[in-house]
Amino acid sequence: MNGRQLARTTTGRGGFPGLRAGLKGAAVVAAGLLALSACGGGDGGSDASAKGEKSGDKAAATRTVKHDAGTAEKVPAQPKRIVSVSVTMTGHLLALDAPVIASQATPPSVITDKQGFFTQWSDAAAQNSVKVAYQGFEPDVEKVLALKPDLIVGASSGAENAEKFYDKLSVVAPTLLYRHDDVSWQDLTARLGKDLGLEKRATEVVAAHDRRVGEVKAAIAVPKQSAALVRDNQSAMTVFTPESAQGRLLTSLGFTVLEPPAGKGETQGGRSDFAEFSQEKVADTAKDSSLLFVSHTPEEITAATARPVWKDLPAVKDKRVYDLGLDTFRLDYYSAGNLIDKIEKAFG
Repeated sequence: MNGRQLARTTTGRGGFPGLRAGLKGAAVVAAGLLALSACGGGDGGSDASAKGEKSGDKAAATRTVKHDAGTAEKVPAQPKRIVSVSVTMTGHLLALDAPVIASQATPPSVITDKQGFFTQWSDAAAQNSVKVAYQGFEPDVEKVLALKPDLIVGASSGAENAEKFYDKLSVVAPTLLYRHDDVSWQDLTARLGKDLGLEKRATEVVAAHDRRVGEVKAAIAVPKQSAALVRDNQSAMTVFTPESAQGRLLTSLGFTVLEPPAGKGETQGGRSDFAEFSQEKVADTAKDSSLLFVSHTPEEITAATARPVWKDLPAVKDKRVYDLGLDTFRLDYYSAGNLIDKIEKAFG
C-alpha cells in the first residue's frame, strides 16, 4: 500500500487520522487573561526541553520556542486549543493532527468552500469541527480572545502576515508565526512538528508523501524540455522559482524547472519563491519549455495561451500546456498530493 493509499484508507478524504482591530481596553485584556488562565499556560521553559510546573494537582509543561517573528515563552508542550490566524498555516496544522479549534478564513472563492476554507483541506476541517475564527486577512483579536486558545499559530509572510499584530495576539496566548514562502512544506511540517510536540506525526506525513513521489516518479515520462511554472496575471506573468515549494516538488518528480527571466521581477511582501515579469519577457525566456499553470481554471489557461505573445510558442503548438490545479498556489500536504495526482494523470 502506498503513502497516498495509506492516508485515504485510514481517514477517507481527510488525510491522516483525526485530521482535523485590536483589543478595546484594559477590561477586555484582563477578562481574556482570566479566561486563559483557566485553559492552562504555566511557566516558561527553555529551548532545550519542556519544563513542568505544578498547577494544583496537575502538571502543566511549557517550553520556549523561537519562531520567525521572535521568541515565544510559555508555549504548551502539548497544546489543546490552537487558533490559526493564517488560512495557509491551517492546512499544515490539520495534516499534523494538531488540535485546531478555529481558523482564519478568506472571502469565499473558487479555491475555497463556502466558509472561506481552502478546498484541499476543508473536509478535514469539517471532520474536526474547526470553526471560522473570523473572515479577512487582518486578525480579529477580540474574536480570537473569545475562543480561549492556549496557542495561536500564524504566518509572517503572505497576505495574512500577522507580524504587526504579534504583540496583541501574544497577550491572548503564546503566539508562533512562520514564513511559508521560502521553505518547502515538508520543512515547515517538520518544524511545526518539533515546536508543537508532534514530531512523530510530522515524520509520518512527510514519509507518506515521499513514498507517493517515488511511485509517481517511476511511473511517468518526464518531458525533455524544462518546465516553466507560471501564473497568468493578464498584464504580467508570475514565474515560480526552482526553489519554490512547487518547483521543489516538480524537481523531486524528475522535472527540470525553468529559472525566472534575468533581472529583478516584482515580488509580493518580500517573497522569494516567485516574481512577476512582463508577458513578453516570460514568453521569450520560456522558449521551448513546457508550460505548467499554477492555480487557474481551464478557461483561464485557454485565454492566456491564446494571446499573440503565447499562441505561437512551441509548448502551445505542441499541446505541452498543463493545468496543475486551482489549489497549487499554496502547497501543504493536501494540495501537494493533489498536484502529484495531476502530474500522474498528465504524464503517466
